[in-house]
Amino acid sequence: MSDQLHPHVNDAIAILEALGMPRAQQNERTALALLAVLDIGPAASWSAASNPLMGITPIMEWAAANYGKQWQPNTRETVRRQSMHQLVAAGICCYNPDNPSRAVNSPNAVYQIEPETLALLRTFGTESWETNLATYLASRETLVQKYARERELNQIPVVTSDGKSFELSPGAHSELIREIVTAFASRFVPGGVLLYVGDTGAKWGYFDRDSLAQLGVVVDSHGKMPDVVIFDPSRNWLVLIESVTSHGPVDGKRHEELTRLFGGSSAGLVFVTAFPDRSVMRAYLGVISWETDVWVASDPSHLIHFNGTRFLGPYGSKS
Repeated sequence: MSDQLHPHVNDAIAILEALGMPRAQQNERTALALLAVLDIGPAASWSAASNPLMGITPIMEWAAANYGKQWQPNTRETVRRQSMHQLVAAGICCYNPDNPSRAVNSPNAVYQIEPETLALLRTFGTESWETNLATYLASRETLVQKYARERELNQIPVVTSDGKSFELSPGAHSELIREIVTAFASRFVPGGVLLYVGDTGAKWGYFDRDSLAQLGVVVDSHGKMPDVVIFDPSRNWLVLIESVTSHGPVDGKRHEELTRLFGGSSAGLVFVTAFPDRSVMRAYLGVISWETDVWVASDPSHLIHFNGTRFLGPYGSKS
């Protein structure tokens, strides 16, 4: 907690911790979102908490009007995906309680504090808070516990051709990464050495940092790595692969980013975008960068090459 924040914001962060929210949500952003759905302004007491229906943009506007927090418009997805999504998953907020059949991507989507949580939070700061909190938690599983159990049960195992094994967080993105490591690599980079695999749950799912450094590439924790990096020693290629299930193909901007990030590589750079099937691929055909390749997991024995003089090979002086 910070002395620079309004006491209500610090209290909300403490509440999020007490309710078992992950550390990534114990922050000002999620605290303000919680205060918004409770409509607790700077001068209001916790006992005055209410339960308005609020969408993401109204939540952001409320935070600006009441606590002076000016979020940029492009922060909307962060508030939705990194705060409200977790509050709903934890049972602290309800999603579209006024119309549960509303489409998930509807611009009219709204959130509301869950009734039992509202009753609990109205007692924050009173003598009954600790007792009420214990009773509340006894009948609920905290999100931290839930996430930990789901990760343990649903981890996606990956075993490479050379016997390396590791696990990835559950989800379609990780399923595609597993296909890249197994089906793509065995066909198009036989004998390749896996150097890096990203994981949505933990940035470094697998990382052979020393081997990558020997090729002249040193990446700090802020480097925006591709999803998979494979070194082909027989051809001296470094194959950089993006796994695309909803966003993130190797478009022109991403091509430039990766070229800069791996600019020191002594191996030639090969850029590949992987899709689970053609229907997902079609949505991105217009933005895929030239001089790159596309692989579709549903058609694993084929590659699509986007122009240039090489097929699955690096461009420039390194070959």
